[in-house]
Amino acid sequence: MPSKTTILAFDTSAAHCAAALLRGTEILASRAEAMQRGQAERLMPLLQEILSDAALAWNDLDAVGVGTGPGNFTGIRISVSAARGLALGLNVPAVGVTGFEALADLAPPACLPAINGPRDHVYVHPENTEPCLANRDKANAFGSLFFCSDPELHVQAIARIAANRWSDVTAPPAPFYIRPADAAPSSHIPPVLLDE
Repeated sequence: MPSKTTILAFDTSAAHCAAALLRGTEILASRAEAMQRGQAERLMPLLQEILSDAALAWNDLDAVGVGTGPGNFTGIRISVSAARGLALGLNVPAVGVTGFEALADLAPPACLPAINGPRDHVYVHPENTEPCLANRDKANAFGSLFFCSDPELHVQAIARIAANRWSDVTAPPAPFYIRPADAAPSSHIPPVLLDE
């Protein structure tokens, strides 16, 4: 990795909007804002603020990094589509980083990265098995779990991982879903269409 590689990373896979700017090995700026909704409206202004804080412009970027989940379906789609759009517009690679990869960068040895899921469940990826969504008791049986409650640290890890991968990217990032969407079908009765 060249010492001055510049990566803008962001993540909206949970109830936050987070971004970090990495140049070489130094985090120049980072910020995370807690929010249940509104990531789509806040993400691009936040990214501009991060660049401005470091006195850099969009064309200074070598790549963008994005958290691909698991997590909130809508939040993941917001980040991944923003990363793909920025990559096309700036003609730079977009690097997808899963939450498990980012947490592994932060976790102490012998700890299993874990991400809070819905309804007191946990996303885990035990060694040599498929990632899954498990209740807390089952997840704890896999070993010592490591959670990161600081989205700013999480997005900084995404930036570091993206910096190590950006020159080898061959495909655009995609959402990392472990379970299907739980959206219920519409409860409204469709209107009756009358022929004239």
